[in-house]
Amino acid sequence: MALKCGIVGLPNVGKSTLFNCLSSAKAQSANFPFCTIEPNIGVITVPDERLIKLTEIDNPKKVVPTTIEIADIAGLVKGASKGEGLGNQFLGNIRETDAILHVLRCFENENITHVDGSIDPVRDKEIIDIELQLKDLETVEGRIEKLEKQARHGGDPKTKKLFELAVRYKEVLETGKSARTLKLYDEEKEIAKELFLLTNKPVMYVCNVDEASAKSGNDFVEKVKEAIKDEDAELLIIAAATEADIAELEEYDEKQMFLEELGLDEPGVNKLIHSAYKLLNLKTYFTSGADESRAWTFTEGTKAPQAAGIIHTDFERGFIRAEVIKYNDYVTLGSESACRDAGKIAVEGKSYVVQDGDIMHFRFNV
Repeated sequence: MALKCGIVGLPNVGKSTLFNCLSSAKAQSANFPFCTIEPNIGVITVPDERLIKLTEIDNPKKVVPTTIEIADIAGLVKGASKGEGLGNQFLGNIRETDAILHVLRCFENENITHVDGSIDPVRDKEIIDIELQLKDLETVEGRIEKLEKQARHGGDPKTKKLFELAVRYKEVLETGKSARTLKLYDEEKEIAKELFLLTNKPVMYVCNVDEASAKSGNDFVEKVKEAIKDEDAELLIIAAATEADIAELEEYDEKQMFLEELGLDEPGVNKLIHSAYKLLNLKTYFTSGADESRAWTFTEGTKAPQAAGIIHTDFERGFIRAEVIKYNDYVTLGSESACRDAGKIAVEGKSYVVQDGDIMHFRFNV
């Protein structure tokens, strides 16, 4: 699955520093606005100890972790919804992402300038929120005009429902709230996707703090928590500059020692990647054997034929059945053959809902 998260925020809040920690690609990181013009694209490997364990058991010729694509998007300024600064480009880049990682500066440093002259993460959040909301308001007003005509002239029930949703979104956006704050039923959520609203995308607020605040945050973080309490959003605390230092260390033991000194159990970027997975309702299943151990990303609720289709469309088209081994059984018994002998391989059909950690083999015929 080609999934993309976009890192957004005002200029000089630490977006490119975070991007550099996450990705093997290196964005320029400098103390001036718009040091990122074109969105840098990187591919993040999703850390998963289960895949490491499977490779220890099967000793495959090849190991393939799952990945997420990440884009470092140019900094936004007031007036972006009207094309100010790099506004049109910024908004277009956000539209192409599946989720938003909104970086907020939650640290003081007189050597790093702020585009608005002072540190206030809630104000910074609202600047970007307003620009995205204004763009969404423009979108729904345009759709309402078209949908109203269609609904009036005998449009189908789905068109009428979409029109009603657009009107409700307009009311929410006019109050200065993001589209995601509107509570919807699952059926309505599916219909609402056709509006392609920027503020309906899943969002994680990444509070970029100094090293001393890496474990428990600070007053800036508490203000952000209060500001987003009514949003369906995630929050993560990370010290991007410190993470950059950790990323430069080559030895595993050195990294662990650094983390212990900070009172952390794992790098913040690992937590960010896992949180992004959760944000998108993503899970992982595995295929493993002598040739290859591989992690595959799927959306929660996916059934076996569609999971097979992630590997190849022919697998879904000609799906017959899936052979499923639970991860804990595989690790406990130590091999596929041992699981088979113990009766721990389940044969599942088209209605089987794939679970996180399943080890799967697909039978198909085309």
